[in-house]
Amino acid sequence: MIKTQNNEIEVLDPKMQGEGAEAKNGTLVKKFGKKRNTGSGMKRSTRFEKIYLGIIFFLMYLPVAVVIIFSFNESKLPVRLTGFSFQWYEKLFADSAMMEALVNSLILGVASCAVSAVIGTLGAVGLSRIHWKTKGALEYISILPLMIPEIILGMVLMAFFYMLNLPFGMLTLLIGHTVFCIPYILMEVKARLVGLDPSLEEAARDLGATSMRAFFDITLPLIMPAVASGSLLAFAMSMDDVVISIFINGPRLSTLPIKVYTQIKTGVTPEINALCTIMLAFTVGILLVYSLMKKLRRRSQ
Repeated sequence: MIKTQNNEIEVLDPKMQGEGAEAKNGTLVKKFGKKRNTGSGMKRSTRFEKIYLGIIFFLMYLPVAVVIIFSFNESKLPVRLTGFSFQWYEKLFADSAMMEALVNSLILGVASCAVSAVIGTLGAVGLSRIHWKTKGALEYISILPLMIPEIILGMVLMAFFYMLNLPFGMLTLLIGHTVFCIPYILMEVKARLVGLDPSLEEAARDLGATSMRAFFDITLPLIMPAVASGSLLAFAMSMDDVVISIFINGPRLSTLPIKVYTQIKTGVTPEINALCTIMLAFTVGILLVYSLMKKLRRRSQ
């Protein structure tokens, strides 16, 4: 029996419980001491965690803030602020080579996402419907490009294209970007298919619809939000890729990340700061839309 008196925990000898008077008085067998007051300790722990997170976020985003601030600086030297100006953005858009690289990146991103959306969606549907013993292995293989280091994947793709005697250019970039974009869409669609009721397609087939029509009329509209959100994430990854693109890029073709990488070797210029600010805003916008679509999809479920 345990009694609490004056914030102390007392354990009574079970043998004494039958002896009414002594049991009521509470014969102390062992005293554990006062109760721990964990409230102040938890507050200190929470305060420390907030300070720690604040320091981490400060160190992470300070360089980003510096780049954004100096992209609007009037002076070319990134030493001190001399005034507010948009001149570096004007020079950036006047640079024909940079704009050509931007157009190449946009074309590559849209094309690779379109191909990846078709392959990733079909792959997710196929994986959700098979019941083979090797299903788990196939799922791991399907996301293997995300687990392989980018430099290894780039070298493998370069050796593969060289073996096929395929000229390096937009086609090799498209294939390479499609390879690492597919897993993003496949995982999104596969997660959506898990929550779908398979009896919906069965009901459509019972009403006379073919398997193809049941998929396009029932399943595809339900998984389209997942396809769209996965495609947005894949597009952001394609626009951001440097390592793989360097290995499979053609001599006369340059994407925006490669162009920025080559120019940074000679030093960071205000035009690069302006370009990084635009790319950062573009990427953040895509990720915000992606997050919003995921929330809307969860509410619809």
